[in-house]
Amino acid sequence: MTVRDMPDPLPLTKILGPSVILAGLGVGSGEYIIWPFITAAVGPAFLWAAAVSVTLQYFMNMEIERYTLVTGETAIAGFVRRWRHWGWIFCLFTLLPNMWPGWATGGVTALTFLMGGGNVGYITVGVMIAIGFALTMSPVVYKTLERAQFFKVGLTLVFLSVAIVAAIKPSAWADLPQAITGFGTLPDATAIPITLLLSALVFAGAGGVNNLAQSNWIRDKGFGMGAYIPRIVSPITGEDVALPTTGVMMRTDAANLARFAVWWKRANVEQLVSFWFICIFSIAMFSLLAHSTIPGQQFASQATLAFIKSEGEVLQQVVAPWFGKFFWVFGAMSLILVALGTVDYIARIVADILRTVYLQGHPYWTESRIYFFAVWAGVVSGSVILLSGMQQPLVLLMTAACLNGLVMVVYGALLIQLNLRGLPPPLRIGGLRLVMLVLATAFYAFFGGWLVIAQVRTFLGV
Repeated sequence: MTVRDMPDPLPLTKILGPSVILAGLGVGSGEYIIWPFITAAVGPAFLWAAAVSVTLQYFMNMEIERYTLVTGETAIAGFVRRWRHWGWIFCLFTLLPNMWPGWATGGVTALTFLMGGGNVGYITVGVMIAIGFALTMSPVVYKTLERAQFFKVGLTLVFLSVAIVAAIKPSAWADLPQAITGFGTLPDATAIPITLLLSALVFAGAGGVNNLAQSNWIRDKGFGMGAYIPRIVSPITGEDVALPTTGVMMRTDAANLARFAVWWKRANVEQLVSFWFICIFSIAMFSLLAHSTIPGQQFASQATLAFIKSEGEVLQQVVAPWFGKFFWVFGAMSLILVALGTVDYIARIVADILRTVYLQGHPYWTESRIYFFAVWAGVVSGSVILLSGMQQPLVLLMTAACLNGLVMVVYGALLIQLNLRGLPPPLRIGGLRLVMLVLATAFYAFFGGWLVIAQVRTFLGV
């Protein structure tokens, strides 16, 4: 890599954004659907695992950020430097778990509760096309995505502020300490199958390949050495730049290490406040809301979002008609914005891999052009899946989560290797952060292995 000086650190207020996007993508599948679904069935005793999973993802995300801060390139580009074939493997890791349009389907399903019905499949296809146009027409895509997720997180905090005062019962608050006293215990497998369990752990926070997109977002935001790398812009409304997207290594003299230390501290604070706190707070509050309104196991075996419909109906009765409708409106907007972010990060990762590994130096296929081709490929493939009849949002989300959980095991191990061997000695991972990254990889390997064994036993009938 070329060696250059680390740019001067930006104030914390100017680097807020990438972790808000990550939290915004989490407040949808895990926070709004899966964790409340589990808590409605078995109570809040399992919420300890949400706190553990979000904390482990915090440490994973910071190691993803470490590599990009130091080199300006994505973590996946770093993996490819170690072994070229990780390029096409991570393309598959990105596409296969996330091609199922569960987020958009869930958002439209919540919208039909408000409208009193509608064809979920056709409406969702329309939403997917609208997402494609929104990303295509954005002059600088990152700015559009950041604004959308800031709006969503703000809406989440407004909704939960009302819910805390008006809808969460004192008895639910009294049950919350079960999340501490129940630490280490797992729900009965007959009530919560391993597929749903792993889905909850992965989607506590962002989860899966989504975390790797943090590299792309902080690069476009201009974190550290990412300031030297061109951003993704619209081929229609933006000014494309055919510059290399490979990394620029920072110098390791005293002045540059001091600047890195400030960047690292501020990036940690940004991730802690914008991602860790928002995710844990929203999981706990949405789960207590479900525990207050629809307690019991009557919804645990259903693959639809019937429990979301029931929860909204109860909120209309116990709070006010407008609040139950607000619950559905929030869910619809939240999940559709998750779909927007998901299409974005799939296309970002695929574009980064194709440009870096297979189309490096090509005069036409810039990262921006590859990105927009990937966006529309995702819109088309998602629409085909929907029109084929797969329209059960919870099934689609669980499929995405389980596959993403297995991917986390792979990139957790690769991050350990990358940040131990791929960075200069003063900047390498070590101490507590190395221990936490090893624990995170082992944590998801345990539950991923459990899922694989359970599926094999089911297939063999034993």
